[in-house]
Amino acid sequence: MASPFRPALPLLQQYADYHRDRRNIATHLVGVPMIVFGVCVLLSRPELGVAGIMLTPLSLVFALAAAWYLSRGSLAIGLATTAAVGLLATLAQPMADGSTTRWLAWGLGSFVVGWIIQAIGHYYEGRKPAFFDDVVGLLVGPMFVVLEAGAMLGLFKTLTAQVEEHAGPTVLRDLAHPQAH
Repeated sequence: MASPFRPALPLLQQYADYHRDRRNIATHLVGVPMIVFGVCVLLSRPELGVAGIMLTPLSLVFALAAAWYLSRGSLAIGLATTAAVGLLATLAQPMADGSTTRWLAWGLGSFVVGWIIQAIGHYYEGRKPAFFDDVVGLLVGPMFVVLEAGAMLGLFKTLTAQVEEHAGPTVLRDLAHPQAH
């Protein structure tokens, strides 16, 4: 495994190498946020009072993830990814309120369904998920989704062009005549 502290560009380029089929990217636009949401729900318990502030495991994990995203050398993608994960975390916290059944249903349900959607995408890609080769891909996935969503809105043009220059254009892989990666 390479260092998790590489800059955003090589991280995104490596991740993009595993994600060139447009159907796979589309499933990631849904599956990755569902997985992040599920993890956020699950980490929203227990609440602990520290110096008069209520904290959860999510508080610590979010702070560490935000620091990681913001220190990858690309402030725009770092801020956008932190904001996106922060929004998912904010939406997730109320799902942890109430019964244990509700908390687990939302957390595990979102997590499992998100991974099923990811598996479908990687079937189209014909390649295993990136994190099998480099666990840091679990952090890069949300950044990649933010990059792809932003590119659809005309944002991150230079970064998107650099990633595509490295990984090549997106394609629709012919499942009847698959090519080995």
